Amino acid sequence: YQLAQKGWSSSVPSSHRRLPYLRSPQNPNPLLLPLPAAMANTARDADPSLGFLTRRDTEVKLPRPTRVKNKSAAPIQITAEQILREARERQEADIRPPKQKITDYAELADYRLRRRKEFEDLIRRARWNTGIWVKYAQWEESQKDFARARSVWERALEVDYRSHTLWLRYAEVEMKNGFVNHARNIWDRAVALLPRVDQLWYKYIHMEEILGNVAGARQIFERWMEWQPDQQGWLSYIKFELRYGEVERARAVYERFVACHPRVSAWIKFAKFEMKNGEVARARSCYERAVAILSEDEEAEQLFVAFAEFEERCKETERARCIYKYALDHIPKGRAEELYRKYVAFEKQYGDREEIEDAIVGKRRFQYEDEVRKNPLNYDSWFDYIRLEESVGNKEMIREVYERAIANVPPAEEKKYWQRYIYMWINYALYEELDAQDMDRTRDVYRECLKLIPHKKFSFAKIWLMAAQFEIRQMNLPAARRILGNAIGMAPKDKIFKKYIEIELQLGNIDRCRTLYQKYLEWAPANCYAWSKFAELERSLNETDRARAIFDLAIKQDALDMPELLWKVFYMIFSQALINEFNGDAVICLFFNAYIDFEISLCEYENARQLYEKLLERTKHLKVWISYAKFEASTTMDEENIDPETSGEGSLEQDEERLQRARAVFERAFDYFRTSEPELKEERAMLLEEWLNLESSFGTIGDVSIVQKKLPRKVKRKRSITTEDGGQAGFEEYIDYIFPDEEVATKLKILEAAYKWKKQRTGPDED
Repeated sequence: YQLAQKGWSSSVPSSHRRLPYLRSPQNPNPLLLPLPAAMANTARDADPSLGFLTRRDTEVKLPRPTRVKNKSAAPIQITAEQILREARERQEADIRPPKQKITDYAELADYRLRRRKEFEDLIRRARWNTGIWVKYAQWEESQKDFARARSVWERALEVDYRSHTLWLRYAEVEMKNGFVNHARNIWDRAVALLPRVDQLWYKYIHMEEILGNVAGARQIFERWMEWQPDQQGWLSYIKFELRYGEVERARAVYERFVACHPRVSAWIKFAKFEMKNGEVARARSCYERAVAILSEDEEAEQLFVAFAEFEERCKETERARCIYKYALDHIPKGRAEELYRKYVAFEKQYGDREEIEDAIVGKRRFQYEDEVRKNPLNYDSWFDYIRLEESVGNKEMIREVYERAIANVPPAEEKKYWQRYIYMWINYALYEELDAQDMDRTRDVYRECLKLIPHKKFSFAKIWLMAAQFEIRQMNLPAARRILGNAIGMAPKDKIFKKYIEIELQLGNIDRCRTLYQKYLEWAPANCYAWSKFAELERSLNETDRARAIFDLAIKQDALDMPELLWKVFYMIFSQALINEFNGDAVICLFFNAYIDFEISLCEYENARQLYEKLLERTKHLKVWISYAKFEASTTMDEENIDPETSGEGSLEQDEERLQRARAVFERAFDYFRTSEPELKEERAMLLEEWLNLESSFGTIGDVSIVQKKLPRKVKRKRSITTEDGGQAGFEEYIDYIFPDEEVATKLKILEAAYKWKKQRTGPDED
């Protein structure tokens, strides 16, 4: 600062940025004045809050932690109990002030002055602390200076008169020392300032009652009741009157009590009071008045239970039963659990069998009402509720529950949500038809149900069929046909077609059956069941040409070439085992089998062979080859022209002919699997087994050696298991079949490889 006043300036050249220097206007050459390093560090580390000290000077240097080298357990162990006992033994005695003995009045006055000064100082520092005031007043009381003690109490009340603890202790001090009028004065002031503190009233009344001032205690109760205290205050007043035998006064207090607190518990206490004094009529009057006032209250259940138990104790069972029934009719089901339980117990004790069952039904009805109230779409609860009402037999109640149940329509138009719901309509219709025998109402139920179902999205064939069968039972055939016709037009299903055709077939309407089959096939041209049954119908009518034409027409359908599209329909017709055997060609194979069986039953063996050939054009399944071979082994070309008289002579020739045809089929199949499907070794082995069995079944005519030469050899092999992500998961064993022709080919390949190797070794000169 002084240098700046003299004209000196401070700047830093680019080559000495870290060294301070001074430049004088009289001396153009700069004068470098470097500072010591320690002073520079001190200036840099200085902290204004630490004065002349630095941060390094104020750092606390902790001792370096000792590294534990041996972490094994010590040979001598010590318990926590020993550590605590040793610490207790070494603990020094507490420093206590010495006892002071006062020998004369001057010392006492000095002691009192010193103590009062201490208390006054404490009060000046913490005037709001109630504990200091209490200790001060109690010390003055211990010195028998009651005037000063009262002064302290009054000063404390001026600070916080809302603290009822101060009033209680103040009054207790006066009572303890026998100052009754002072205590009364304090109690009067306390209850006037804090009338809602019940403890003050209780203490005041207790003091007067101890002193024997009953009239004064009653007067205090009356003052308290003007403030309308809680139930306990009124009950204390009543107990006070009863202690001195004032029953009428207690009854009058009860009247004021129930008027101030019109609650169920108050009326029940009033009635029990009258009952205890033998006033049955008065007690019944209390219950009746309470019912008239509090029948809609949330706690009305307790009132009715107490009223019924009162009548039960008075041996008035009919009155009690009427009370229970009245309560069950007027109290909501959700608040009547205890009432139902008490009613059931009452009926079990006093009622007959019918009344007991009625009580139990009422309890179960309450449970079901609670369940359907919580979840109206829980149809299982509705079913249980309906069964309960049906067991009772009240038609109006049953219909009411049915109507309430069917009103809960599923919110989503998906069939899975409607399946349980539809059965309520079905049960409703069956109840009206069988139990109520109201046919018009049954017809209305079916009609409304069919209107409610969204047939464009889904439908239920069961409802259509049950409605039609109901009309048939009522001898109304046109109405049944109209319902089934609407079903076919609005929501055609397999079940509807089948049942409709069955009904018309039972009635003998063949033309209607043919028309229905035509509609059926127009709706589902890929349905093999419909084609088969249509052909079977014509066959049963001896219409062979019609049946064959239907089969031929079915075979030409393009949809039969796509079994995956027919899988759902086919699964409902045939077993899963057959589907697994034929895999994708199951529909074609089984339909052809039906056609072949039809031709065989007509002894048209050549047609059957042609059908087998057509089937082999579509699929080369192992089962088809085996079935074809067995067919050839069981029939011949001239079987239909055999003469019974010469059948014994030509049987050998016929067997040979059948064997040759079956053997030809097996050879075709074996060649196909060997050349076209070489990887299907297991199927080829199964084919050879069937062939071997066939040769054995013909006895001496059959040649087993033909098949035995072709039988494979079983070999156990291992192959790696590949997981979904392409990794190796181990190895597994499997059975492989090695056929004789494969072994020969393998040997030839080995010889050829050996020849090539030898040729390469010897060279072209030694060839």
